[in-house]
Amino acid sequence: MKLKKILGAGLTLLLLSQLTACSTLGVKPWQRDTLAKEEMALNSAPLDNRLDDHIYFSKEGSSGGRSFAGGGCGCN
Repeated sequence: MKLKKILGAGLTLLLLSQLTACSTLGVKPWQRDTLAKEEMALNSAPLDNRLDDHIYFSKEGSSGGRSFAGGGCGCN
């Protein structure tokens, strides 16, 4: 019975340490130049993204942002 409590506490401690393992990591000042490069941007090719959005919304018949719910054939 005592062994189960020790193993349970150890397992709980291990799981809690895994949840906080990467929470204190940050970007060092000398690493910020790498993250500031154009190819690291989420929207690195704005013209391509606009064309893809136009094609997507033309096919879906919806309007709004990418997370906007809607759709249909657009044949009203």
